Formats: sequence, structure tokens, C-alpha cells
Amino acid sequence: MLNRKTAWTILSAALLAAGCGAVFAGQAQPTPSEAPAVQAAPAPAASPPPPAPAPPAGPPPAPGEVAAPAASAPPPEAPASTEAGPESLPEQAPPGAAAPPPTSSVSPFRRPSHASHQAWVAAANPLAVDAGLEILGKGGKALDAAVAVQAMLGLVEPQSSGIGGGAFLMYYDAATGQVSTIDGREIAPAGAKPDMFLDEHGRPMAFVEAVRSGRSTGVPGVIGMLSLAQGRLGHLPWKDLFAPAIRAASEGFRVSARLAMFLGEGSPFPPTNEVRMLFARPDGGTLEEGDLFRNTAYAKTLQRLATEGPRALYQGTIAAAIVKATHREPLAGTMTLKDLSGYRTTFSRPLCRPFRAYTVCVPPPPSSGVSLLEMLAILDRTDIASRTPNDPQAWFLFAQASRLMYADRDRYVADPKFVTVPVERMLDPGYIKLRAQLIGTHAGAAPPPGEIPLPRGRDTTNESAGTSHFVVVDADGNVVSMTTTVESVFGSGRTVGGFVLNNQLTDFAFDPTENGRPVANAVHGGKRPRSSMAPVIVLDKNNGFVAALGSPGGSAILEYNAKTLVALLAWKLSLKQAIELPNLIARGDSYSGEMGRFSPALLAGLRERGIEVKAGHAENSGLHAMLRHADGTYEGAADTRREGVARMLQPAPAAARKPAKSK
Repeated sequence: MLNRKTAWTILSAALLAAGCGAVFAGQAQPTPSEAPAVQAAPAPAASPPPPAPAPPAGPPPAPGEVAAPAASAPPPEAPASTEAGPESLPEQAPPGAAAPPPTSSVSPFRRPSHASHQAWVAAANPLAVDAGLEILGKGGKALDAAVAVQAMLGLVEPQSSGIGGGAFLMYYDAATGQVSTIDGREIAPAGAKPDMFLDEHGRPMAFVEAVRSGRSTGVPGVIGMLSLAQGRLGHLPWKDLFAPAIRAASEGFRVSARLAMFLGEGSPFPPTNEVRMLFARPDGGTLEEGDLFRNTAYAKTLQRLATEGPRALYQGTIAAAIVKATHREPLAGTMTLKDLSGYRTTFSRPLCRPFRAYTVCVPPPPSSGVSLLEMLAILDRTDIASRTPNDPQAWFLFAQASRLMYADRDRYVADPKFVTVPVERMLDPGYIKLRAQLIGTHAGAAPPPGEIPLPRGRDTTNESAGTSHFVVVDADGNVVSMTTTVESVFGSGRTVGGFVLNNQLTDFAFDPTENGRPVANAVHGGKRPRSSMAPVIVLDKNNGFVAALGSPGGSAILEYNAKTLVALLAWKLSLKQAIELPNLIARGDSYSGEMGRFSPALLAGLRERGIEVKAGHAENSGLHAMLRHADGTYEGAADTRREGVARMLQPAPAAARKPAKSK
């Protein structure tokens, strides 16, 4: 039986030839000239920051939306939330008079040859990008396009995300400079128990056994989340947003190499018979790259969602089918129709903290965005900014900051509705200073978590890499940065209505205690499992949009995002260069990386510092990103490690332009 680590042994795509190295630079209090050369010791504590400048003028935020503060004034962590569910869905919001992006936005990046003022989509499959652009071309806003992109991803990349899963979404409103975040994470059924992933001997069961069980599925959240967001911030009628995916599901689409690989005999995570039967040729044979595949069951499901709204998923026959699927053996789950109809998704206050001259905004827990901010803050306390792309010390600092970050995340991050998550302490400058002092000059044993007065056990959960990320920028400069998932490859392996059900509850700790101490991320009915998903939006000092990015990759998402942010914001690399830098994963005593992209000299330098990098099995990032340049133009980029693309909406000829249909 595969365990959760070896299950991903062959997931990495073939590595590209060795490329450039990277320097991971930070700013915060010390400047490069003030920082020590080797020890990476922190600078003295800074004086209190000045008051934040007022955000750009604009209409007041809608309920649940929160203005993102400037870098010098981090917002409080207590969420200001509004909720909506299948029985309290928002009315479709009328189109607003969105202003162009603030002219005060300053970005130092050079303009690429492809840059344009037009709308963009970057996603994991070209058909998903085309779906988003089609909606944008009809006058849709970023959140309208996001619905279309997600619907298409569930068809063409079903192994990674879909309407049976969950997501976190970050939204930038160009008219107001506000950032809001929406939690579409799955929720454990009310009947879920802390010991449900322990075997008869009280030991954690094998990962694959848990994944393929009925117990692994949480109440899906992505449709509820998108309904709330699009109803408030979209423009086109909900029913029109599914048209591209319904058309492709009915008429057929060409199977990609990646989907064919995961369906094939050589898949590192073999699909269940149920998945094979759904995604098969008409004669029952295995789909191969280039085959035309029609998913008529999915087309019917989307048509119901389009005409009935999200209630079609959370109530009625589809909901009953979801419950039935989770109650099948082996290891039947406890989901009920009440669990589904009671799902609520929320707008929350984002976590925003300074990095270099910018503000990085991420979702609050149960997302691990707080851990990404902690890692960046630790790097800001080092001299990494003064180093070069091929300097082993730069990678050493990155690895050590990563290990410190994971030590805290594994101990403290979970659903804040059930446990106290010490967000303020984890991001406190004094605490960051103490953590940075542990970097030293040589990697030793796995670092302990920081001293926070909470008696918590360590959670060793290591999420699978079955996830997707996309970014949308509309013509008004509004931005969606969304990470979406069914957790493992094809989720739980159970299907309903042409889509797969998530196995998100395996993101909980299998063992609810460690050495007698409760684990924060233990299973509990109604609780959201901790997630590594951390979609990012970056602002300048005037609350102008700078960048949006994110990646799939399980627990490695945090390092993929951190790598890209420091390369982009500190080193001023191009967006493409930042994404293509090598990946290095450092957690506990384990170091893995893209060996083909690191020079022998750099690897030797890391070895001298106590870091023996081994060929990795989880470095197959799938970063997608958007960048706004100083002249107001945008640039999109997609990770070449997967199948994604970034495309710009091409203006229609003047004679063909028609006004968008309002609601």
C-alpha cells in the first residue's frame, strides 16, 4: 500500500535543463548594507510605523469587503465576515461603474513586448483560459470569468479541481483599492470524529486507504463561494457563465497529455475503477492524449447549476447523490443532506504584511497564508538581498526560513473557529527576530516551533499536489487570484454527475494528539481542514495593484509562492524568470529540489552548509501570475512545468462590439 509520501514519487514532470539560480531577497528593517554577511542575524526592532495613508477614494465597500491597508499598517486579524449559503444567496449585483486602476500605482518592472491594457487570464489549461476570455469578451468582470474558468477546469483538468471541491479566492477592486478574500474551503460533516482516520489499533491508517474512503469527502465549497462572490461583484447573469464549459462537455474536447497520464496505467496515483469508467472512450478503453472526450453527465450538471443556481448542488437530487456516494463502503462517511444545505461561505479580512516596498495579502486561516507571510518576514531579517542568484548562501537562507515556517505552521495553524490561531504572535516583529536568529550558518536538526503559550501537538499532514491556480484581470483592472482543489488526484475517486468528489478531509491530522497534547488541525464536525492554498495579491504603497499569483503543489505551495515573490519583488526579475527559478523544498530534516536546475557548485555549497538536496518528487509547481507595470499595462505568465498558458483578450473589431447585457 502506498503511503502519502511515496504516492507522489513519480509526479514530477521531466526537469528542464539547468537554468539560472535565484536569490531570495527581503527588506523589512535591515537594509542590505546593514545586514551581517553570513550569520543572517536580525536587525534591531524597528520603531512604531507611521499611520497608514488613506486609500484611494472610491465607493464604500460592500458588506464583507475590507480595504487593504498600506504596508506600514497591517490590519487586525479578527475577520469581518458575511455569510451566504444555498438558502441565503445574494441577489445578482447590478453592474458598477468601476474606475480604472489607480494612476498612483508604482511598479518598477520593465514592460514586456506582450504587455497590454486588455484583460488577461492565466490558468492550467488553454481551454479554461479561452472560457474566461470568452466571458470577458462579452463584457464580463473578473469574477464572471472566474466562474467560467472553474467550470471548464472541472471538465478538462478534473484530476486537480472541480465543483466537488473547495477553494480560496482573493479579489482586488480597482475602483477602491480594496482587497477582500473569500473562504470556499470544504467543511467536515457534523458526524465527523477526531479518530475517524485511525485503524482498529489506534494507529493512523494508510493514506491511500483514507483518500479512497467515504470519510474523506468534505462538503464542497467552491460553488457556494463563487455564487457569493459573483453575485456581489460580477456583472453578467449567472446562467451565462457556464456556457463555454457546457458546450465543451457536450461537443467534446481533446484530452491533454497530463490528464491522459493520470488516467493511464503508469499513473503514480492509479485512478479508481469509478474514475476510469467516467473518463473513458466510448468502447470503455483508456483515454489517451488527443482523444475527443464528451462528458454529457457533467454538461447536464452544469446546465442545472446555470438555471437553478447553487441550490442545484446543495439541495435536491445532486445533493442526494453526493450523500449516497460518501456512504458507500469502504469506510463509509457521515455526510447528510443537512450538512450540504447548511454550507456557508464567507467574505473575510485578508492578512496583509510588508515585504520590501510592497504589501503582500493572503487569506487568513485555515489557509496557510499566515505562514507564507512569516517566511517572508524571516527572510526580510537576513542579508539575502545583497547576494547573487548563484550564491549557495541565498538558497541556504531560503531553506532555513522555510524550515522555521513549517515548524510553526504544523503546530499552530488550523480553523480559527475551533482553535486559537496565534496569527498576531506569528507575525510580530519581535517574534520574527527570534525565529530569524535560529538560521545560523549550518543546517542542523529540524527546528522546533516557536515559544507560543499554546499546548499543541505537531501535525505531520502533508497535503497532496492535486490542485490548480488561476488569475483573471478584467478590463477595469479588477483581479481574481484563486487556488482551487479536490485535494488528491481525482479527489476521493468517487464521482457524481460527471465530476469527482474531494478527499479534503485527509488534510486534517490523522492522529488528534501528539504525546498527549491536542493537535490544532484535528478532525471535528463542522470544521475546515488546514490548507496550504495561499493565493496572493500584492499592492504598492498607494494600494495600487502590483501582482497576483499562486500555485498548486500541496504543502510545497508556500515555497513556490515565496520563491516567486522574492524573485519578483526583491530581485526585479521578470515574471517568467521568477516562475521558472528552481524549486527547493525544505521541511524538517528533508531537502528536495529540481536537481537539473541547480548547478553542481551551488549544490556543493549547500552541502557544505549541511543541506543535502535530493531529487524531489513534489517540485512540479503550476504557478500562474499577473503583473501590472508602471505604465498601467499587464503581463501574464504560466509555469512551463505544467500545461497552463496566459493569454490576453484581443479587442474585437469596432463593428463587432456590442454592449454587455446587464442583469
